[in-house]
Amino acid sequence: MNARETTQNGANAFVVRFIDCSMDHPSVIRPAAHASYHLGQKWERRRCSSHRVLLVGLNAFEPGQEHALHAHAGMDKVYQVIEGEGVFLLEGREPPMRAGDLLVAPEGVPHGVRNMGTERLLVLAILAPGPR
Repeated sequence: MNARETTQNGANAFVVRFIDCSMDHPSVIRPAAHASYHLGQKWERRRCSSHRVLLVGLNAFEPGQEHALHAHAGMDKVYQVIEGEGVFLLEGREPPMRAGDLLVAPEGVPHGVRNMGTERLLVLAILAPGPR
């Protein structure tokens, strides 16, 4: 497995590990098998698959961690909650999320995730088109 790690600093710090899962696609992926969690203020994001038209990532949050409100220019995003509970961050509201829930954030619409629960939160993130 090939990995590259970057860190963003600031109030909403997070670790990004770009993982080459060495999978032939199409293939079945069990997201929880690829999850990695970090205590403290950092949450982890793993890239499961990336193509020019699609990026599939896995976001792992310990209780209290969040990915602050942000928006993507030129990309739509889908969040699929795999396990745990928390809230989706949207402008002016924070609807609850739990395993099985899905949220679509169209291009330019601010969105984020916060783990308000007492257990870990695992969220699949799909962006289209994929970043260039």
